[in-house]
Amino acid sequence: MHHAALLPWLDPETIIAAAGPWALLVVCFIIFAETGLLIGFLLPGDTLLIIAGLLSHPSDVAPHGVFGINVWFVALLIGIAAFVGGEVGYLIGHKAGPAIFERKESGIFSRANVERTNAFFERFGAATVILARFVPVVRTFAPIAAGVGHMNKWRYTLYNLIGAVLWGIGLTMLGYAVGLIPPVRDFVTSYIDVILLAAVAGTIGFIAVHYFRERSKAKKEALTGDDRTDAAEAQHLTLDKDVFDQPHPRDGGTPTV
Repeated sequence: MHHAALLPWLDPETIIAAAGPWALLVVCFIIFAETGLLIGFLLPGDTLLIIAGLLSHPSDVAPHGVFGINVWFVALLIGIAAFVGGEVGYLIGHKAGPAIFERKESGIFSRANVERTNAFFERFGAATVILARFVPVVRTFAPIAAGVGHMNKWRYTLYNLIGAVLWGIGLTMLGYAVGLIPPVRDFVTSYIDVILLAAVAGTIGFIAVHYFRERSKAKKEALTGDDRTDAAEAQHLTLDKDVFDQPHPRDGGTPTV
């Protein structure tokens, strides 16, 4: 039996009916933005994918899950969003060039985030495009860095596809699998609307906390007078092409960081 008094001011079926048509669209946009837009690092991609898998479980108030379609289609659409986001991020970096790094420190942009991403490329080479999917912040800036450095487009696209499948589809299905564990399944079945509301509130809260934390860092940079990346610094942030071609450490290469 579904809970009746936990949310007396909201009918669970109304919540699901109203949110269902939009929930998956919002999830896909967030996943796209994580690698397609510079603001993406503010978003909680990993957690959202797990929750998307949980929300795909059927229940009394959502016979086909919150999204109204089979979990495999949910995972596929999320994987496509992740792939397209990665392609857009690369294209933005490729077209804009080093100039994209010429900007003031803010809650949206941080030179330290670019440097952290570059360190991953210098250590893992092109494999970073795949590995970055599982690393917050790096997954947002990796496509940009690859585009600015003119990584081979077809190689990038292949690695981007692999990363999108492993991360986007993989974590969504992992979330669904977790929901098959009896205690978890019973909880999800009974409180799927609460999980949906918690996901929305948690996402908003995560974005707010992360944004204000980055703003605080930017203000500290401003006090030291080092809050703007000029053309020379932006050029320095551009990776050399040979970084994308170096062998992975496990293949005999030597990491540079």
